[in-house]
Amino acid sequence: MSSKNSLRTNPVECTLDPTAPPPLTKAQRAELRALAALPDTTIDTSDIPLLDDDFWRSARPNPYYRPIKRQLTLRLDADIIAWLRAAGPGYQTRLNTLLRQAMRQDALSASEPNRPQLPQEER
Repeated sequence: MSSKNSLRTNPVECTLDPTAPPPLTKAQRAELRALAALPDTTIDTSDIPLLDDDFWRSARPNPYYRPIKRQLTLRLDADIIAWLRAAGPGYQTRLNTLLRQAMRQDALSASEPNRPQLPQEER
């Protein structure tokens, strides 16, 4: 029997539990310590392409990402609810989208050096 056939009839199986990986050897730990001690300037990034503005203009969010939703009770002005519902089904999704846009805008504004702070009661 050839070794090729014996591999098919007698496979070696190995499973790895990602929550409990095997312990590192002394050599592996030493190598990781040596790498961690290196300054970032020593990292060779020459094989990584630069991401220019054209790349980011055509970039799309990960279609498989689904944020965790939490249910809550929220009191809104009646005219706000009427406005959201007037566009048809999905008013809660629209409200979530509007809040996410505001959150992103706030995050962008927070990175600006001379950003005016909102009064405490508006935050």
